[in-house]
Amino acid sequence: MHGPAESLISRALAMMPGGTYIITASFEGKKAGATVRSAMPCSYDPLLVCAASRKGHGIEPIIRDSRHFAICLLDAQDKLMARKFCTMSREADAFDSLPIETLISGAPIIKRSLLAIDCEVVRHFDLEADHELYIGRVLAARIYAPNMNL
Repeated sequence: MHGPAESLISRALAMMPGGTYIITASFEGKKAGATVRSAMPCSYDPLLVCAASRKGHGIEPIIRDSRHFAICLLDAQDKLMARKFCTMSREADAFDSLPIETLISGAPIIKRSLLAIDCEVVRHFDLEADHELYIGRVLAARIYAPNMNL
């Protein structure tokens, strides 16, 4: 770890255990997001995160084609966000009326999340189970909750 960006990323990764996350992706004007209940740092050199996403969601081809995704940590009290992005929701645009931005990859980052990690896919594991794993190299991070103990 050398500069302020790496320090911010390390602080964000330290906050990841537990919680509800939204995995997001965008490709050729299409955006998608889905709730994931398992996301965690899986390597610090290089910086990698892992997200377990339920199979069968429309986000799969968008991540595959874009080769990028973002992970946004939800506030535990934010029931609306959890409902908007439930894993099998087919809502036309769940991002409608939400403040979003992009960092490096172009994946939508939800500004009302507590933190966001922007990633490039380095591995995808299609497990013989109800979930698949996305391993992403961390490109950038943003912390939105100034009152969180870091």
